[in-house]
Amino acid sequence: METNPSPRTGFPLIISVDDHTVEPPNVWQDRLPKKYLDTGPRIVRAPLKEMSFLGGRFSPVMGTPGSDDGPIGDWWVYEDLHRPLTRLDTAVGYSRDEIKLEVITYEQMRPGSYDVPARLADMDVNHVQSALCFPTFPRFCGQTFTEASDHELALLCIRAYNDWMVEEWCGPDAHGRLIPLTLIPLWDAELAAAEVRRNAARGVRAVAFSEIPPHLGLPSVHTDDWDPFLAACDETGTVVAMHIGSSSRMPSTSKDAPPAVGSTITFANCCFSMVDWLMSGKFERFPNLKVMYAEGQIGWIPYILERADVVWEENRGWGGVADKVHRPPSELFAEHVYGCFFDDAFGLRNLDAIGLANVLYETDYPHSDSTWPKSREVGEAQMGHLEAEVVERIVRGNAIELLRLSPEGLWSP
Repeated sequence: METNPSPRTGFPLIISVDDHTVEPPNVWQDRLPKKYLDTGPRIVRAPLKEMSFLGGRFSPVMGTPGSDDGPIGDWWVYEDLHRPLTRLDTAVGYSRDEIKLEVITYEQMRPGSYDVPARLADMDVNHVQSALCFPTFPRFCGQTFTEASDHELALLCIRAYNDWMVEEWCGPDAHGRLIPLTLIPLWDAELAAAEVRRNAARGVRAVAFSEIPPHLGLPSVHTDDWDPFLAACDETGTVVAMHIGSSSRMPSTSKDAPPAVGSTITFANCCFSMVDWLMSGKFERFPNLKVMYAEGQIGWIPYILERADVVWEENRGWGGVADKVHRPPSELFAEHVYGCFFDDAFGLRNLDAIGLANVLYETDYPHSDSTWPKSREVGEAQMGHLEAEVVERIVRGNAIELLRLSPEGLWSP
């Protein structure tokens, strides 16, 4: 395992704060009580009858297992939910023109998507030392379990996922190179706080959360409902990690807009969410709280900070924030918020307006947007104008500090 920058290029080894794991078929079947094995998450091989992805909404229909209703794929089945594995879940290794919305089986995906040794090998190819991974079947912040009808089972599923994440995905075979990211029961802030503390006690330093909770039918961050959860994060130093799409509503303009429209404006949810947090007063109430936006890119941040400061200064008397936001939003951003990018040349030309300490690098493996296996080359091309010390901060130093990794960039409990 490499632990030092490559002597060939001098580019620092990458710590990616946004990669993804495709959960192996046995995650829940190995951990749930026997009475739940027929209703808990499990893999079924079945055909696809039809599937669409328009207006930001993914709509697959599973055929009868064993029939010739359509192309065959592996499906997660949980309660009444049928969710297929798709090429978009694990697109690395395919040319851009080959990446289509189609169902696949585990045999048709790159093993690094779900297998730890294979993942480490793919990280080596990509000049990546360590990686924080978001889930696939639970969705980016566990919406799958939040939407379930049986919350007793859903809580067991969340705990089972977290146990697998800490003990297996980030276990001894990962050699500290995979960094745990856990889930919470979003429907109960007290239970969420307990799960944060349970995982923090075994070294977890990041938890997934929704960028815009009201889109999930949950309270906004402007209420006090989330305070038990936020207090637990504040006390334990657990970073609140929000991935684009963690509100289950990707930005789009119309029901018939092609996916390319939404893909172009994916940053919009991060933008709206960040303004929510900056105007919520939560950073003043929870001074140790840190939040990060995965896959949101960074080029949009300077204007939003500029506008937020103007609104706070000129309109706070009637804007509903005078009694809870006591400092300019840009100052709160500098102390509490992190933007993450994998391809943003414009943002890197405007680092002074964003803040060097607030920028993190990612590779998005194994998704279709991923820069694998050329994340180093992309970074070199876009950061060539920056001093070596600045590149070091962006590519690994800020992540080491935020996630409290070892000086070498590795995770340990």
